[in-house]
Formats: sequence, C-alpha cells, structure tokens
Amino acid sequence: MPRWLPRALVLALALYACFQIGSWAFHQLFGLLVNILLAFFLALAIEPAVGRMAARGMRRGLATFLVFFGALLAGAGFVAMLGSMLAGQIVDMVENFPQYLDSLINWTNQHFHTDLSRLEVQDSLLRSDWLQKYVQNSASGVLDVSTTLLGGLFKLLTIFLFAFYFAADGPRLRRGVCSVLPPARQKEVLRAWEIAVDKTGGYLYSRGLMALVSGAAHFVLFEILGVPYAPALGIWVGLVSQFIPTIGTYLAGALPMLIAFTVDPWYALWVLVFVVVYQQIENYVLQPKLTSKTVDIHPAVAFGSVIAGTALLGAVGALIAIPAVATLQAFLGAYVKRYDVTEDPRVHGHRGYGVAVLARVQKALHVKKDAAAREGGNQE
Repeated sequence: MPRWLPRALVLALALYACFQIGSWAFHQLFGLLVNILLAFFLALAIEPAVGRMAARGMRRGLATFLVFFGALLAGAGFVAMLGSMLAGQIVDMVENFPQYLDSLINWTNQHFHTDLSRLEVQDSLLRSDWLQKYVQNSASGVLDVSTTLLGGLFKLLTIFLFAFYFAADGPRLRRGVCSVLPPARQKEVLRAWEIAVDKTGGYLYSRGLMALVSGAAHFVLFEILGVPYAPALGIWVGLVSQFIPTIGTYLAGALPMLIAFTVDPWYALWVLVFVVVYQQIENYVLQPKLTSKTVDIHPAVAFGSVIAGTALLGAVGALIAIPAVATLQAFLGAYVKRYDVTEDPRVHGHRGYGVAVLARVQKALHVKKDAAAREGGNQE
C-alpha cells in the first residue's frame, strides 16, 4: 500500500466530517443568519440619517437610538390607532349582526321562495358540529398562537438589536473589515459599502413614494364612499401594501373591506375591485418606473430579483432582493469593460432583411433580363 494512501483517507474523512458539521451548523443557524442579514440592510437604510446627525456633533449611539426610537414611536402610535379603530368597528358589527342577518334572510326568502327565520338560523348555527369543532380547535390553538407571537417578538428584537449595533458601530465595523485587507481591497470594500447605502436608501425612498401614492388613491375612494376613518385606512393600505412583501396587498385590502361592509355590503365589493385594479396598475406601471429610476435597475431585473429572493429566503428575500441586486449591479459595473456600439440599424431594432431581399430580387431580375437579351441577340 502506498505511504500516502492512509494519510489521504484520513484527510478525506476529516474533510467530510467538517462538511457535515458545517452543514448541520448552517441549518441550525439559518434563521439567525437571515435575521442578521435583514438587520444589516436595516442599518444601511438608516445610515444616511445617522451619518447626518453624527456629522453635526452628535454621538453615533445617541443618533441611532433617536432614529430607532422615532420609528418605533411612530409605528406604535399607528398600531394603537388602528387597533382602537378596528375594535370599534368589530363592536359595531357585533351589535348590528342581527340586522345584517335579517336582511340576508329576507333577501333569501324573496328570491328563493323560502321560509327562513332568524331564530331557526341561529339555532342551527349554534348546534352545528363544525362550529363546536372550530371552538375546540381555537381553544387548543391559543397556546400555539401565543408561542408564535412570542417567537415573532423575539426575532424582531434580535433584528433591531443587531441593526442598532451595525449602525452605531458602523465606522468601527468598517475599520475592522478593512484591517484584514490590503489597501487596494479596502477601497473596493468601502466603495461597495457606499453603493449599498445609496441603493438601499433609494429603494426605501421608492417604497415610501409608492406608499404615499397608494394611500392617497385609496383615501380618495374611501372619502367618496363615505367609509369612516378614511385617513387612517389610506395610511394603512399604503404602508402595509408596500413594506410587507407577498401578502401585504391582501392584508392591506382586508381591513378597508371589513369596515366598508359595516356601512354598505356593496361598498366592500367596490373596495375589492379598486384594490385589485390599482394593484395591477402599480405592478405594471408605477413600480417598474419608480424602481428603475431610484434603484437604477431594469424593471424586468427588479421583478426577477423579487421572485428569486422569495424563492431563496421567503418574505425577507423579497424585501431585500432589489437593493441587493442594485448594489451588486452597480459594483460590478465598474469592472465591466464597455465598447462603442457600431452604427447598425439592427441595433435600434430596424431589421435590414427587407432591403437585402429587395436587392437580391432586383439583381435576379436584371440577370434574367440580360439573359433574355443575349438569347434574343443569338436568335437574330
């Protein structure tokens, strides 16, 4: 047996063991790594505000705390306002439920020639098996819901804590990264960091602008229909539809539909139609233009990056996909050599095949005419 074979086997087994341990550790820490990635992009988003406050003489830690405190205060106030509004609307719906049920029963009796009464319907609902099973499942699922909420709060706290450290100790973090790199690489890292800050800020700016447009459009609709709490509902639709990926649109439209239903059931249908139509306009008209201008990437690339981010990391990937791709594109653009484009009509989409075919036909006609002329001369 060769002398190197036992050593090669031991090395192969050691590498395989390291790979298995690394794979196990990666799967165990995947959630934490995703939270750290999201916290890093959140820190990049607030970096311009923290940098301006630090440039005026304020400590970065205090500036970061003030930015986070302002954002949390605004979010808490908005959630409290919506919570009180939603609670009031639920109380109104419960109080008016008998009237809704009577109107539904009367409509059913008139159109389907039935003889239903509210007491019979209520008794059948209360004694139904599916309602009892639903209550039992809901009672057993309270613990699961509580655990999910506590887990979500812990993840949110983890994200904010890491984002605070990334933003407050940004210069120290950049200095630590650059200290292990040669000077040429240090410039590239700092340039990439600056591009990431600009692109993330541009992405949030475009999202905020779309939230403003969406909130204003829905506010006008709610005012026309006479839906209560129209300003708060407009803000709700704008923020939730833009800053909660994938399911944000459905969450944003559910609350206005519920409140519009308390005014008139037909108003809920109008709200649903408007939300669907506006969403199509936003997806195919507003969002590609605003994203391409603020983040400077092609609309198709933005759309594809969101799909790829969702497939890789779910909602978090959809949220950070566009600024990540914009940062990568801007960073790699400096290293891609570009050339002057030749002046060819096909570059502008003008195909020259028709001209070439016409020239060939004309040439063939001339050849045929010359052959006929020579044949006529030979006959003479």
